Order: sequence, then structure tokens, then C-alpha cells
Amino acid sequence: MDFASLNLCQPLLDALDEIGYVTPTPIQAQAIPDLIVGRDMVGCAQTGTGKTAAFALPILDAMAEDPQVGLRHIHALILCPTRELASQIHDNIEQYARHLDIRSMVMFGGVSQRPQVNKLRRGVDILVATPGRLLDLISQGYVDLSHVQFLVLDEADRMLDMGFIRDIRKILAQIPEDRQSLLFSATMPRSIVELSRDMLYDPVSVSITPESATVEAIEQSLMFVMKGDKRGLLTYIIEEESPEKVLVFSRTKHGCNRIVKQLGQDGIDALAIHGNKSQGAREKALGRFRNGTLQVLVATDVASRGIDVSDISHVINLDLPNEPDVYVHRIGRTGRAGQGGIAIAFCDENEGEYLRGIEKTIRQDIPVDEDQPFHSEKARSCKGNKAPKKQQNRGRGRRQPRNGKSNGNRSNGKSNQQSNGARNGRRSGRGRSRKQRKQGKQRKHRTRY
Repeated sequence: MDFASLNLCQPLLDALDEIGYVTPTPIQAQAIPDLIVGRDMVGCAQTGTGKTAAFALPILDAMAEDPQVGLRHIHALILCPTRELASQIHDNIEQYARHLDIRSMVMFGGVSQRPQVNKLRRGVDILVATPGRLLDLISQGYVDLSHVQFLVLDEADRMLDMGFIRDIRKILAQIPEDRQSLLFSATMPRSIVELSRDMLYDPVSVSITPESATVEAIEQSLMFVMKGDKRGLLTYIIEEESPEKVLVFSRTKHGCNRIVKQLGQDGIDALAIHGNKSQGAREKALGRFRNGTLQVLVATDVASRGIDVSDISHVINLDLPNEPDVYVHRIGRTGRAGQGGIAIAFCDENEGEYLRGIEKTIRQDIPVDEDQPFHSEKARSCKGNKAPKKQQNRGRGRRQPRNGKSNGNRSNGKSNQQSNGARNGRRSGRGRSRKQRKQGKQRKHRTRY
């Protein structure tokens, strides 16, 4: 399958060819046909699966043929939780739309609103925004959402974790019911299911689960350590293995700052990104991490959304996440594009329950590395069940060269109701969907997801 078989318009195909996109990822192959005919969609997919193109290409394709787009009203709204992710999505959209007369802009807090207001006044067709700044500018009368035809909620689980649910519902109230809505989330807790019921009409479901690919491509190890020794173990690993790019995860913003300070005391260059950092500081840290002048980046889960760095050699879970799916998302930051990667998890005396949940989710015991000076049997005993099998022949500083190879396969998800209509028929399909909404399909009668 190639992109031409998905019935995208020629300007988009030309842009994709110039970018170097040849074969659609699984989520693109599954989502685009249904989105092109106007279906609502709920997608379970993580960063790195290609979901931005999956939702952006059908939207751009529809807008390319809509004469109303030239009036420069906001026709598409994409909401996401963080500034980094918003910027990344906007950059991708600009690449895809390089041969189309479509204006897009990105909007987020932490920076002056004046440049954003000036862009709004000139008129935009696609708005990528974080909820807080968007509501702020709506309240000031700078944003009109009455023409929105396409709504995307990306990383919906993180937006809810960050307390954006009220903001999202306020924004939904500003948007016409006669729209196409898409919701993407890395996990599907009950709160996301409930939100999907409120905002989606008869949605198609697409699920791309990268667990198996992650486990196969990444060398995982588990280190039992007392909580007070985590700092020393982190320094030890960095000094012994001299990794090129290390992404360290901490559960809290305060924890990130403390780790950076402690690593600095040990002579290791590190910076943190989290919600309390200014936009300038976050962009500086990410820029240095991408260009290789920063060895260690410390992040919270929320701030890490939108980090698009392809050559991260190590991911270290200094704190285990309390949600197993988050672990999979974290370690998926390394081992991308078929390259080898290393993921190390610290487990202290209080994290046994988290570890059990993670190993159940990935369906394997993570190999234990005891060949480190801070190994703790007390911490190990917290797991409360059979100890994982010890990893063989794995010593710090004595790692055998890796071949860096993986099968590179993406996990196959399944979409219900694949749509393969011809290009000429899809617009009428989109129209019928909207017409149905207008003919008395009230939200309380919507098909439940």
C-alpha cells in the first residue's frame, strides 16, 4: 500500500513524496479511509505511530476542496496538552500543506499573546492549541470557533490528567455540533470513554498497540535499589556506560529539578523540562538534546509528550509510573526506526505494585541486573511474588556490542468498518454524515463507544 491508494489529493501526495513518506504506517492505513468519508474516530495510539499524519492528511484533503477555506475562518481545531506537542503537530501540518493555500498557526501559553493575536487577525484555517491559552483568547474575543468543521483531541488522556477536562468542555460548547470529531489517546481509562461518548458520533475505533514491537526492539533491564540510592545509581550508569543521549523520567516536577541539581554536582550536564519551565527554557533544553550538546534530559510524563528525538540511546525510569501503559510509552522513546535502544527501570522498596502491573502489561518479567553496586534485596522483596530471572552476562561497562537490529514491525491494530470508497463518493459520504446530525440525531441518542 502507498499513499496514492488512500485517495489523497495530488498536492498532498507531492508533499509526502518530497518529505520522504512512502508507505503509510498501520494507523494511517486504517484511519485515513474512514476519516476521508467523514467518520468520527476514537484512536488508541502513542507518539511515534504516525497518528499526526493519520488525522492531519484527511483534514487537509477535505479543506483543499472547500471554497470556504479561502475566507480564513478557523475550520480545524487541534487540541493537545503541551507546548512541545502543539509545536510539533503544527510543524508537521505545515510540511503536509506546503502545496496548499491553507494557513495554520500554533497557540500556547507561557509566551506573549500579541504575536498570536496578530496571526489570528490576519486569518487562519487550522489552529493547533493548548486549552488554557485558547480559552483565554476566546474570553478576550480574539478567537471565533463558530466555523469549525474538524475537531481533534490529541493525547486526550494527558489533557485529563492535567486537569483540562473543564476547559475542554467549555471549548466544545463553542464549536458547532455539525462537525467531524477525532479523539486520540495513548490509554483508554473510563474518563476518556465517557468523553468520547459526549463528543463523538457513531465513531470508528482504531487501536495501535506497540507493546510487542517495543519489547522486541529494546533491551530492558530492572534494577532494585533503595529510594535513597537512586541518585548514586543514576550517576553510576551514566559514568560507566557514557550514553550519548539519556532521557530520565521522574514522577514530579520537583523530582526533575532535584535530579538535575544532583547530576550537576556530580559533573554531569543535565536539564529538565516540565510544566513550570518557561517556553524558552524548554525549547533551549530540547534544542540542545536534539543537536547532541546535552547528554541528559530529565522530564515528567506530561512534558515528554511532543519530544520527537529519534536517536535517544537510553531511557531511564528513575521513578516507575503508576500506570503500566505509561511505562510502554516511556521506553518507546528509544529504539525507534528499527534502531537498538536501552531501557533501564529503577524499582525501590515502595514500587513493587507498580512493577507487577508493568510486567503484567508487557507480558514478561523484566530481566534483573544485579551487577551494580546499589543492588538491594530489600527493594527486590517488595515485588511480593517470584523474582524475575536474573539477566545473564550483563555488567556495567562490559556490554557486548549490539547489532542495533530489530524487525521494525509495527503492531497491527484493527479498525471496524474499513472504508474504501472512491474519491468522488467520499464527499457525499461526509455530507450525509453531517446531514444526519442536523436531522435530529441528538447527543443523548448517539451510539455509545
